[in-house]
Amino acid sequence: MPDTKSQPPHDRPWETGWAPDTTRAPGTRRLYLAGVLAVATVVACVTAISMTGSPPDAVSKSAPPSDGGTIPGLAGYASPSDTTTVPPKGKSGLATSEESTSAARQQGSSPSPAPDPASKSPSSKPSPSSPKPAVTWRSVRSANYPERYWHVSGGYVKLDAVRGPESREDSTFKLVKGLADSSCYSFATHDGNYLRHRSFVLIADRNDGSSLFKQDATFCARSSSVYGAIMLESVNYPGRFLRHQNFQLKLDPYQYSDLYRSDSAFQLVDGLT
Repeated sequence: MPDTKSQPPHDRPWETGWAPDTTRAPGTRRLYLAGVLAVATVVACVTAISMTGSPPDAVSKSAPPSDGGTIPGLAGYASPSDTTTVPPKGKSGLATSEESTSAARQQGSSPSPAPDPASKSPSSKPSPSSPKPAVTWRSVRSANYPERYWHVSGGYVKLDAVRGPESREDSTFKLVKGLADSSCYSFATHDGNYLRHRSFVLIADRNDGSSLFKQDATFCARSSSVYGAIMLESVNYPGRFLRHQNFQLKLDPYQYSDLYRSDSAFQLVDGLT
């Protein structure tokens, strides 16, 4: 067994030469450590208070960039975030092109150059305007007198044979959509008059813009018993058709006769002029 050396009794220290240290009070080491810890705590608090109470510039110098980090010496104190919503500038809440350009310059990116108006792609060139519809000039030929055409003479429309250039011009009409019904026809002369019926006789007259004039000057094409021919019915007198009688154009009620069917059959042909 190892030898154990017990401490001599405290009442006889002179026998071995060992004596307890009487220069320190009991518990001095613990008090010293507690004091050091208290001083360190005070220093840390003072440092923290001085940091939080310093000017903004000083804090920004000592604090890391605003990336969600904390100020040294303070645990768990994140930098506050701005929750105020600022509406975007520009029309309808959208940034204008100038603002987008300035933002791109501030970020260091070069904005795309604006397109040059002079250099347009073929697809961006304006398409040529649609050509205006050509004026349709027609002459009206009788089905049972094919050598005779509608001809304006003295203000009346007659069925005459073709003579000189003036006769050809007076026998050629501009075929337009019906003044009273676009699905029907109206006939205009070279001098701007229109063919209309008055007292059931076909004449050439100046358009006065009245509703009566538009109806009197509108005729609807109907099928004819004569091959390649049509009949022209009055829009405001249904059942009455244009026919020639004694080579005069007039508006007569429909008749169940071969003569009436022949006299009311006309062919629209190319203009004589």
